[in-house]
Amino acid sequence: QVRLVESGGGLVQAGGSLRLSCAASGVNFKIARMNWYRQVPGKERELVAGISSDGTTSYADSVKGRFTISRDNARTTLHLRGNGLTPEDTALYYCNTRYYGRDWWGQGTQVTVTS
Repeated sequence: QVRLVESGGGLVQAGGSLRLSCAASGVNFKIARMNWYRQVPGKERELVAGISSDGTTSYADSVKGRFTISRDNARTTLHLRGNGLTPEDTALYYCNTRYYGRDWWGQGTQVTVTS
């Protein structure tokens, strides 16, 4: 059973930064592609960033240059760092991986950016 547990969300002032983590278990972490998604009520879940097993990263245009995704294979932990936050970054942030032929999600961590 794959388990993903996000942490690090909270209230952030505009212009501030975020540091999210996702602890993964039940997965061969070092070979798994890992992703961060976010969702605002009433909107579809948006892919924010992804990182492959070889460390190749990709980002949504909306966060490119502001967010950084990274992985710690030894600790089976995924990270997301961001700066220059705006109220448009307010969302529930989810950790995701596709394993055993299906998508797995954490419970999400809320990030609220105040202006």
